[in-house]
Amino acid sequence: MIKAVAIDDEPLALEILESFCERIDGLKLEKKFTSQNEAQRYINKFEVDLLFLDIQMPRQNGIELYKSLKQETKVIFTTAHSEFAVEGFEVRASDYILKPISFERFKEAVERVKQELQLELNNVRFNTHLSLRADYKLYTIPLEQILFIEAMDDYVKVKRLGKPTVVARSTMKGILEKLPEANFTRIHKSYIVNNSKVEAVKASCIEIAGAELPIRNTYKEQVLSQFSV
Repeated sequence: MIKAVAIDDEPLALEILESFCERIDGLKLEKKFTSQNEAQRYINKFEVDLLFLDIQMPRQNGIELYKSLKQETKVIFTTAHSEFAVEGFEVRASDYILKPISFERFKEAVERVKQELQLELNNVRFNTHLSLRADYKLYTIPLEQILFIEAMDDYVKVKRLGKPTVVARSTMKGILEKLPEANFTRIHKSYIVNNSKVEAVKASCIEIAGAELPIRNTYKEQVLSQFSV
């Protein structure tokens, strides 16, 4: 079941979204909000799979609101203004629907989210790929291609063997949940390494792909245990 939340400053728009959600199997609208502050508090406290989020709102636009959230969740932007489309996809939106919203267009967007979530679930289940949305597309990165992952504010950089680095909006916690624990180790608040790519382990750093990555004391015991140093 996909747990959804809708945020819009227009009560009528929320009623329409609620009626559409009720017509789709496997989708449950848990909450709807006209207040951005209340919505933020709820989303940062409870697990949410999908947001229906209006872009033009009084206090803060929807894109900025989405960027401020602590958890990684799918988002479908809803707006009457097409000029926001590019900016919406820059933050990895699953879809972007223009108002007035038809049920068929709504259903199409939800089906896209279902496919993305299923793909990510399969990748976790079979431990073969890491799914990330960046550069207006969905990357499915083979795990054996990953060298290490570096945190960069609200983004992560996935360093790949023989391929360009992928920069995506995510948290390290969200990335770790998608990676098999036996194959990847967090060595620092800013670094996760692919165990099979580690070239050397020193007292305070790990060598991998010509780079020296620091080991934070908080993670040292785990690192020593993982690599039997």
